[in-house]
Amino acid sequence: MSSDFARLGVPTSFVAALSERGITSPTPIQAATLPDSLSGRDVLGRGRTGSGKTFAFLLPLVARLVESNTRKHAKRPRSLVLAPTRELATQIAASLAPLEKVAGLTSTVVFGGVGQNPQVKALQRGVDVLIACPGRLLDLMGQGFADLSAIEITVIDEADHMADMGFLPGVRKIMQATPAKGQRMLFSATLDAGVSTLVKQFLHDPVTHEADSEHSPVGTMEHHVLRVSNEHRTQVLADLAAAPGNTIIFTRTKHGAKKLAKQLLGMGIPAVDLHGNLSQNARTRNMDAFHSGRVTTLVATDIAARGIHVDDVSLVVHADPPAEHKAYLHRSGRTARAGASGTVVTLELPAQRNEVRTLLRQAKISPKFTDAAPGHGILSDLAPGERTFLPAEKAAELAGANRQSDQPQTRHGGGGGRGRSTGGGAGRARQGGGRGQQPQANGGSRRGGRGSRGSSSPVAAGSGSSRSAADFSRGFRSR
Repeated sequence: MSSDFARLGVPTSFVAALSERGITSPTPIQAATLPDSLSGRDVLGRGRTGSGKTFAFLLPLVARLVESNTRKHAKRPRSLVLAPTRELATQIAASLAPLEKVAGLTSTVVFGGVGQNPQVKALQRGVDVLIACPGRLLDLMGQGFADLSAIEITVIDEADHMADMGFLPGVRKIMQATPAKGQRMLFSATLDAGVSTLVKQFLHDPVTHEADSEHSPVGTMEHHVLRVSNEHRTQVLADLAAAPGNTIIFTRTKHGAKKLAKQLLGMGIPAVDLHGNLSQNARTRNMDAFHSGRVTTLVATDIAARGIHVDDVSLVVHADPPAEHKAYLHRSGRTARAGASGTVVTLELPAQRNEVRTLLRQAKISPKFTDAAPGHGILSDLAPGERTFLPAEKAAELAGANRQSDQPQTRHGGGGGRGRSTGGGAGRARQGGGRGQQPQANGGSRRGGRGSRGSSSPVAAGSGSSRSAADFSRGFRSR
């Protein structure tokens, strides 16, 4: 299967590096764009988040830098990748690492929210690949620490998200500082007016490829709307989050994400939050926890809809329906990635009925509607497996909440994963491999897909005794 990449023109050494990571067959967007991008053509690629766009531009970028064999100079990177969020920039860097190692190249990542000195020093040493968020890069350019006059290849990733976040004026200024003759690649899920302007202004006779448009719902993604009362909202969210497997819960506001994560911790569910009020250290720590599997519930605002690249998120929950349909699609795109199936659940309060109906119509989604309450069988259908509620102190320990309590609210936090022992099942707990995991002595865990998990002694939130999800719901209602 690895020969599929070779037939597209990918150098053998890179094919081997991909194979070591378990990547042996190109995705549709990779297969469509690589022949043109490897030949030096400007490329406009359209594909949904999670379609494999990162390697679609990293492979030609690294291959062409090796082929050009030009020298790197202080403050003058040879190539540039622009990303809208620091999470995405960091993950692009992680994907680049095995390729740059094989090629003998160097790279650095620059973004705001952290001190600039390490970034400045890296640029002064000279790098082949600069991965940057627009704001910090413009700051460094203005201070004379970054010179884009030697850029050979420029990539704009998630261009539509750049537009949504108001970055396009900065992106234009950055692009104007790069040589006009360089190769340029732009990847975007949609081509709204702002993105089209970038294409017309900066890409030279681009070859356009589209694979799996963002506006085409994923066939392996199930969509459900749970109609719940205001008083039952948090209980239903807790029931879903307490099931085995990686879950991302989206809220509209930073305060809502912080509050919900705290509520889940109090109920004995290890959870971390991700939003714009967290410091960079907290943001990184939370994401590391989520990626590692130490906790498996991430409560996030829309900033995470684009920045999180995790292939085994089996459940996405819209605790608050997003403001518009594109955000619904971006959020939902966190599941059913890399060929896997996934479930998307939207909670609808009584006052939100018309809003949700309009949202789903615009997104071209036809979900299944269910009137739900704590203990309803639909919850175990959507998130199979035994529910687990830890002592609140243990949940907080796994989530690192004791370290986050004194964190200044400046910028994003990190991630986490769920490492808990099992409790009783809520409804029809299913057996089988999947989203289960065995708690480990160090508080971490390993998991598979959704299903049952091996159990240690079951515990209840805030105590050492066992308690089923039904018991938990009854206890919560009595408070």
